[in-house]
This record gives sequence, structure tokens and C-alpha cells, in this order.
Amino acid sequence: MPIIKVNNLVKKYKISQKEHGMVGYIKHLFHPKYKEQTAVNNINFNIEQGELVGYIGENGAGKSTTIKMLTGLLTPTSGEIIVNGIVPSNKRIENNKQIGAVFGQKTQLWWDLPVIESFRLIKKMYEIPDGEYRKNLKKFTQILDLEELLEKQVKNLSLGQKMRCEIAATFLHNPKVVYLDEPTIGLDILVKEKIRKFIKDINQEKNTTVILTTHDLKDIEEVCNRIILIDKGTIIYDGEKETFKNKYGKHIIAEFVIQNKKSNIALETSKEEFEVLEEKEKNIKIKFNHDKQTIMNIVKAISNYCEILDMHIQEEGLEEILKEIYKGETIND
Repeated sequence: MPIIKVNNLVKKYKISQKEHGMVGYIKHLFHPKYKEQTAVNNINFNIEQGELVGYIGENGAGKSTTIKMLTGLLTPTSGEIIVNGIVPSNKRIENNKQIGAVFGQKTQLWWDLPVIESFRLIKKMYEIPDGEYRKNLKKFTQILDLEELLEKQVKNLSLGQKMRCEIAATFLHNPKVVYLDEPTIGLDILVKEKIRKFIKDINQEKNTTVILTTHDLKDIEEVCNRIILIDKGTIIYDGEKETFKNKYGKHIIAEFVIQNKKSNIALETSKEEFEVLEEKEKNIKIKFNHDKQTIMNIVKAISNYCEILDMHIQEEGLEEILKEIYKGETIND
């Protein structure tokens, strides 16, 4: 039985329409006009316990609105949400006891208190048993490298340090479902790696269901095994990450180390079935559709204008595939 069920979910907003200036303000005061905007448009999905799901889309696609409805912060216009047997907007306190959430730069830690005091307050709020609290705190401190941060005031932490503490606080009460909305935004590579490892470790150990929304698609690549792609309030893909890449990742990136370049290769090969992404004196990067072109033909074509010393071939990454989908190039299969 799914731990999250979403059926025919719709969220609409009323947006005020008024003319500029004082006259417009007065007119709107006495005769307000509104237009309706649909943020989430009749979406459906089920998520099983223990799944790691990447919920992705462009800005304004409806990601954060969906997450806020799942957590109970927003009430749907219509449709149904059930999280572990609870309708979140009807029983917010009961729902909050079984979930965790991180919303980008917004903190759940107390600004002027040491981190450890925030953790102790969370322990009391969620009534975490002493043994469970100590076990989690020890484990989280080790994985997220929190030892030197626990006695520091939250306001004195760097962004990366604070986010590591936020992640620990979110998982401290062993939530069944965790929503992570842009958890690695603005963080350096090492901090991101710690957070990704932590999420995967806790998921494996405790079977915690995680829904991750992010613009850093490396998070999705490293953590998630399923993708739900939303665009303009509508789900346009829901399935395994690898299936998504196999279906829509039709391009290959080839990088060549070259010497003795005779001319502008991009110009000379402009009519060929490949695209030169980058061209320098000692290397060239090419993108091609593997359904329409072969690497041997490309080697033959560019060999007329340089000497090839080495080459490296890789499949198109998730980020590149999504760029093409957003441009309307691949999703219409």
C-alpha cells in the first residue's frame, strides 16, 4: 500500500488585477478584480514506502506548491492527498509528527541557541525516547561531521554548516516521510556530498521515504531512483530515472584531443549530423544523436581538419536532457 497517494490534485490561486498608480489602487479597493491561476493541474501519483523520488521541473512548474500541500501547509482546491493514512490539511499536527521537511534557506533551528539546544527542544516536541535520540544524534553527528558545531549558536554557522544541522534536525525523530526542497542550494561540493550520502544511508537503514526537489540535478543523479517531472502544473513523466534517461537521452557527448588543426572545424562541418559545442586549438567537444549518427562517421569527418590523439565518449546527463525537454525537443515521443 502506498505511503503517499495523490489523486486528481488541483491548486488554484486568485491573483489581483489592478491598474498602476493611486487611481488603480482606489478602483481595486472598491471594485476588486481577480484572475485565477492554476499552479497544480489534476496530478496523480503514488509513492511506496522507502522510495527516493526526485520531483523536478522549472521555476513556477508547481513543485513547491505540491510539497506544501503534501505537508499540510496548503489546502488543495480539489483532489485528494493521503500521507500514511492522514489527510495532511485536515490533521496538520498529527501529520507533522510523522514527516520531516527542509525548505531551502528557511530554518527550523533556534537562531540564538546552540545547535544542541535546538536538537533537545526537537526531542521534547516530538517526544523522542532517550535511547533513540542518543542513537540518532551520535550517528548523525558522525555522518554529517557535526561534532564541532553542536555548541555553536545557529547564527554563527556558515550556510553549509547550518544546512548539515538542518538535515540532522529533520531526521532526528525518525520521520516516515521527508520532503527536501532545495536542500543543497548554495552549498559547496563537499557539503553536498555529505548530505547526499546521509540521505542514502538513512533511507537504506530506516526505509525513510524521501521526496527531493532541487535545481541541482546532481542531487537527483546521486540520490534518487525515480523521477516525477512536472511542467506548468502537469506531470509529464513519472518513472524510473534510468528509464527516463534511456527514453529521452538520445544524444552522446564526444570529446576529442587534437593537434595540427587546419581550420575552423565547426564551420567546415556545419552541414554534418552533429553539433560542435566547443572548439579549441587542442580539443573539441561534439554532440550528436546516436539514432542518426555514428562516432566512426564523426571521426572520419573531423579527421579532415585535424589529427585526433584521443577521445572520450559519455552519455548525455540528466541536466542536458531536461534542457531539451524544456525547449520542447524530446518529450513529444
